[in-house]
Amino acid sequence: MEFRRVLVPFRGTKVDEDALRLALSIGKKYKGKIFIIYVILVKRSLPLDADIEPVRKKGEEILERAEDIAEEEDFEVETELLQAREVGPAIVEEAIDRKADLIVMGLEYKERFGKFDISETIAYVLKNAPCSVFLYREPIRGAG
Repeated sequence: MEFRRVLVPFRGTKVDEDALRLALSIGKKYKGKIFIIYVILVKRSLPLDADIEPVRKKGEEILERAEDIAEEEDFEVETELLQAREVGPAIVEEAIDRKADLIVMGLEYKERFGKFDISETIAYVLKNAPCSVFLYREPIRGAG
């Protein structure tokens, strides 16, 4: 399988940065394209296209950080700021629109009620993605 069109949802966390670096190495290997998205969650009380200035500015700064990481790896990427009611469906729709072969997502290690837990967003993407999905889970804190 070749991954020529890779979508990376990016929130700016350390694990997202590591997942992006993984995606960039895949992009280099297959001479592919990397699409990085930041999804702004819009409350239902607001119009979907509402200009939420502080949140938009934060998203732009986070995408600039992603571009800096790609530049460090000498790889050109496309970035996009999206607004949606729910993050999971926005990621899946973007994968469909961009004809992605792969979605690469960072996964923080979290426990809920003493057991490992994944977010609703990741569960939605795993269930509904039209393409392969790589999860890059951070190491368990304190392990090793």
